[in-house]
Amino acid sequence: MHADEELASIPVPRSLDERRAYAQDRLETGFQMWLATGSDGHGAHLIPVACVWDGSALYTATFAKSRTVANVKGHPQARVALGDTADVVMIDTGASLMNVPDIDADIAERYAEVSTDPRTHPKGMFVYLRLHPRRILVWNGLHEFAGRTVMQNGRWLDDPVD
Repeated sequence: MHADEELASIPVPRSLDERRAYAQDRLETGFQMWLATGSDGHGAHLIPVACVWDGSALYTATFAKSRTVANVKGHPQARVALGDTADVVMIDTGASLMNVPDIDADIAERYAEVSTDPRTHPKGMFVYLRLHPRRILVWNGLHEFAGRTVMQNGRWLDDPVD
């Protein structure tokens, strides 16, 4: 392969606007994610969960006595991944717990459409997690590693920072 052919085969990175739009679309249309939490004594913990997006936060539910909930109580933050390793949206979030009766009815209904409905189980069995994005990264290969940050400090970016 000649140098010109090699350069022509490298994909052109998406613009910040394209990546931001991609992240927003994934949040609005997706309903599955990987959720990672951590603790001082037990290390990282990763689970696959369903989710819904309300335009500013992701919501999911899990067992009230789970390691995920214990981790969030000790360290109210999480990392979320949407997509696969070839095309990822990575989200660093603040995390808070919500009792089932306290969740917005619209969020509860939308969540019940994509997963088990916590409202139909005994009281105290499940809790909701509210995940508020602080930083969002989007890339689909090494060619997009630069410029991958589309949100920083909870605000969508208009100009690249990396």
